Amino acid sequence: MEKSPRKGSLLVIFLTVFIDLLGFGIVIPLLPIYADDMALDESGWQLGALMASFSVMQFFCAPLWGRLSDRIGRRPVLMVGLASSIVFYAMFGISTVMQSFWLLFISRIGAGMAGATISTAQAYIADTTTLEKRPKGMALIGMAFGLGFTFGPLLGFLAAPDRASAPGPWPGYVAAGLSAIALVLAIFLLPESKHAGSEKAGHKIFDVARFRQAMSVPSVALVLLAIFVCIFSFANFETTLSLLIYGGDRLPDSPFEFSRRTVCLSFAYIGFTLALVQGGIVRRLAGRIHEGTLAASGALAEVLGFGLVIVATMIGSVGLLFGALTVIVAGFSFMQPSLNSLLSRRSDPERQGLVLGVGQSVSSLARILGSAFGIPLLKFQLAAPYLVAASLMLLGMVVVTIASRRGRDFAAES
Repeated sequence: MEKSPRKGSLLVIFLTVFIDLLGFGIVIPLLPIYADDMALDESGWQLGALMASFSVMQFFCAPLWGRLSDRIGRRPVLMVGLASSIVFYAMFGISTVMQSFWLLFISRIGAGMAGATISTAQAYIADTTTLEKRPKGMALIGMAFGLGFTFGPLLGFLAAPDRASAPGPWPGYVAAGLSAIALVLAIFLLPESKHAGSEKAGHKIFDVARFRQAMSVPSVALVLLAIFVCIFSFANFETTLSLLIYGGDRLPDSPFEFSRRTVCLSFAYIGFTLALVQGGIVRRLAGRIHEGTLAASGALAEVLGFGLVIVATMIGSVGLLFGALTVIVAGFSFMQPSLNSLLSRRSDPERQGLVLGVGQSVSSLARILGSAFGIPLLKFQLAAPYLVAASLMLLGMVVVTIASRRGRDFAAES
């Protein structure tokens, strides 16, 4: 059976995902700053809930979109998601004009629901590629993520006002416009991919039985714990960085006073570093150095990086801060893909999909909790989120080392 409904369909998927993620990349560096100007909660819990809301909706809606795409096809689900992105990014812009925190909250909930169609895009790739070519196809999604998080903040830099101006609506409007371009591409260039032999994209939101099965293998359980602390710590870092470097009246203890544009450039630097390290270094070391060693090295780098953030904040050093960002992002680049690879190697090939699915659920929960707790910790004490992250990454390094030395690949156990 011919699995490619039209030549170039994967390129169209890449472009639609990339443009949609450009919109996300524009908004995310500025979101905590905008929200902090609107919110009245000094403890930061409202902001924490706002930052977590996007991931919460993705966690719950991705399986539902998958089930719907199994019934009506991938193309209509992707187009509904893009159309919804237009509406909710525009709502983001309107909320900044109205200075409405709750309208901003609704816009992020809606954007999370719309963005949950990424799993449907992955199903589209599975529909249109052979098993041999599927890894390359799935890599397009990862590439779109990396480029979106690099170039999105750069566009945010162009759309954001200077520090003296009130937060403007243009980042939201630009994001909505980009989503509209992606929708047009999907309407005119994206054929339907679902066919009689398509794999099911829908699954349970959180399958307790599968989780228990995965945790029954000790080394797998340790790797899942390491994945949790890795994603939690990085989400904790991501959600607090904007407020930390922006400073201002709502965070008077911060020694930094970046403009909104400089905040966007800082996030673009993070995206660029992530893509450079993963594509240029980690990819070359993978296969030559054991995943456990790479993951443990990454965890150690993150411990060092979070410590440097604390020192940079104490002495107000921008140069040291960017050195810390480089170390943290490099450590994450080493740790996260290595843990996923290690999880795959420790799994029974017949249950690999089950275990990797549990790993994705654990990652989603860690991102939700890390996003929710980061800003309240920052409001409590500037160093608190980075002390927590460093402590967890130290635990992660120990756990990965134990899992690497005591556990064995499935083939060796059989």
